[in-house]
Amino acid sequence: MGDKRRIVVYDRNPGKVHLLRKESRVEMAGDLASALRQAEMLVIAVRPASVAGILDEVAKCGVAPPKLCVSLAAGVPLRNLRKSLRVRWVRAMPSPVCRIGRGLTALYFDRGVSDVECKRVRALFVRVGAVVEIPERQFDAFTAAYSSSHGYHALAALAKAAQRAGLDRAVALTAAAHALSDGVFYWRESGQELPALLHEAATPGGIAAATMAAMDKSGYARVVENGLRAGIVQARRNAKR
Repeated sequence: MGDKRRIVVYDRNPGKVHLLRKESRVEMAGDLASALRQAEMLVIAVRPASVAGILDEVAKCGVAPPKLCVSLAAGVPLRNLRKSLRVRWVRAMPSPVCRIGRGLTALYFDRGVSDVECKRVRALFVRVGAVVEIPERQFDAFTAAYSSSHGYHALAALAKAAQRAGLDRAVALTAAAHALSDGVFYWRESGQELPALLHEAATPGGIAAATMAAMDKSGYARVVENGLRAGIVQARRNAKR
């Protein structure tokens, strides 16, 4: 990602770090204490259910953690993080697409994080894509809405429908991928408003207009809204762990 700073990684499963080293320039720490001794910024990148356990390990390993810590755990609020480690916390929610430098990361800085530290954290995530700063109360909705899984889910559903309509699998997948990626790319690059593009694409009496009308009548918007709501509920469950 172009960052020249050392990135030291510790994982209970060394095999995961070996795989990570194949795609990224990271160093492997033999144990948690060794990683903490070298850290200027600690990034917690575990599943929500594992956060309490790893923070307990950090607190008990005998090496003081750095004063600046970043949590990537979905749904785990700052109040939970503060209970385990009395440090300056940042919440970050990056996309897996950060691996190719085209991701999106939401940030929220806890009270007491200095301007210099804010700049350091922003610089880290800007290396792998766009960055937005939002209030912590919006993190659950952001997490549910921004996931690249929406694109994969829509791609799979559209390609499957195209196959059923008569296209072979390869052509169906290609057509669906271009339908999604080309439209989003054009919207981002053209600067046009989304309603205008929808109107342009759906010529009255045309194929696109008939397709979208049928999808809307079938409850497309309601299905998406229900999905986001379920994701937010799950994030709030994570907060109680």
